Amino acid sequence: MNRRSFLRVLGGTGAAAAIGVPLLTGIRGSESTGVLLPSRRRLPDPFIRPLPIPPILTPVRSDATGDHYEITQRPGTAEILPGIATPIWGYDGMFPGPTIVATSGRPVVVRHRNELPVPVAVHLHGGLTPAESDGFPTDLLYPPGGRALPPSGPVSSSPGHVHDAGGHSAGAVAVGTRDYTYPMNQPAATLWYHDHRMDFTAPAVWRGLAGFHIVRDATETGLPTGDRDIPLMIADRSFDADGSLLYPSIDPTLLHTPGVTGDYHAGVLGDVILVNGAAWPTATIPRARHRLRLLNASNARRYRLALDPARPLLQIGTDGGLLPTPTPHDHIDLAPGQRCDVIVDFAHYPDGQHVFLHNLFDSGPTSQVMRFEVATRIADTTRVPDHFPTASPPATPTAVTRTFHFQRDNGSWNINGLPFSPGTPIASPRHGTTETWRLMSDFHHPIHVHAAQFEVVSRGLGAPSPLDLGPRDTIDLRPAEEVTTRVHFGPYPGRYVLHCHNLEHEDMAMMAAFTLT
Repeated sequence: MNRRSFLRVLGGTGAAAAIGVPLLTGIRGSESTGVLLPSRRRLPDPFIRPLPIPPILTPVRSDATGDHYEITQRPGTAEILPGIATPIWGYDGMFPGPTIVATSGRPVVVRHRNELPVPVAVHLHGGLTPAESDGFPTDLLYPPGGRALPPSGPVSSSPGHVHDAGGHSAGAVAVGTRDYTYPMNQPAATLWYHDHRMDFTAPAVWRGLAGFHIVRDATETGLPTGDRDIPLMIADRSFDADGSLLYPSIDPTLLHTPGVTGDYHAGVLGDVILVNGAAWPTATIPRARHRLRLLNASNARRYRLALDPARPLLQIGTDGGLLPTPTPHDHIDLAPGQRCDVIVDFAHYPDGQHVFLHNLFDSGPTSQVMRFEVATRIADTTRVPDHFPTASPPATPTAVTRTFHFQRDNGSWNINGLPFSPGTPIASPRHGTTETWRLMSDFHHPIHVHAAQFEVVSRGLGAPSPLDLGPRDTIDLRPAEEVTTRVHFGPYPGRYVLHCHNLEHEDMAMMAAFTLT
């Protein structure tokens, strides 16, 4: 069944009901667009497993051309629930994948090998990347021999979408391995990489295809490092009775589970919160400043993160890099795809204190995220400066203003009334310039723009919220809201996309191509 056929089925089983699906999950108080998928096994007790930290990947070689890495995408198992081996798809067979740590200005080349039973596409989320390495949804990497096999999943029939003889999406196709080149001409920031295959990003990421890619530079001098610089990939998942991942996929090669039905095209919400691939973990930390790199890697769930007992979360960075001035918050809101770097001074808590990271958007189990166990105080020579030296965007301003409506129309999620058509660009801005983009929504839509960073100029009729400040690549649109952004396009011409980062919306055609000329 292809995507359009699936949407027609939805229309044939009650289009009016489908348009009005419960876009706020059944968990009281949630601010997420989607529907809860209940697990079929008893939820695990929280705070049993220690917090895992994804390993840092070592280059296979480093030379004058940059740092070269190799990653194999393959099936594996992970202890997501205590004592249970859950089948996953992972970068190097693990979830999350290994962390790549890059240096601003030094190129990175990652050779991906595909040993999965389906094609993949890799996107460096937040990277200013040449088009051929950006992970355009039809630029597929097949497993060895994969293109000679029957189609591994649904075939899209979107207008302008070309297919090969086997029914697969045509693009810049590779078989076996593919090199992704990242110049890293961008400042220090918390990026992440994940699958981006057309129509199947959501089930692939749900199964485990996500990892951190951290960029460092000299502006971070004095901040916590080493064990006190902690990446936290926050995601929700649901589990079948045997501990396998549960997902209502229509692709039989992915996570199809008989008996899972419902209008999940609004977004799939799990009932187990994971941090770095472990359900409700615990981290034992010394009484000192820590840097927490917060990433919302959920398909559809939004989080409002706060500490209990309460302490300020001192924001130092956002999607695209450091803020000019550190800003304290009582809570941090994160929509899917967004990142936020914060400093927490755990020295203000007594020895032995349990500090909980809560999700204030939910009640019940999904209101808990993880627990910190505060150990003894240590000498702390770190500091947070009053200001960070941030560079002004180099893009050349233009007088161009564009408007994009993200809405559900005629039974599908679309942009400006059109479903995704890879061969039909919705805009053709010039690379290295700046445009004004007005983004408008019907429901919650976290909007991600490739090949660009942007500033939020206004939200509704007012100024940006304090959490909107800084360089962004993903912005959360609330229901019936308009946000005006100033978009600074990267230096590389070619074909890119903007889309909703509710991954079910993305897979259901809420994406548009644009060409940097």
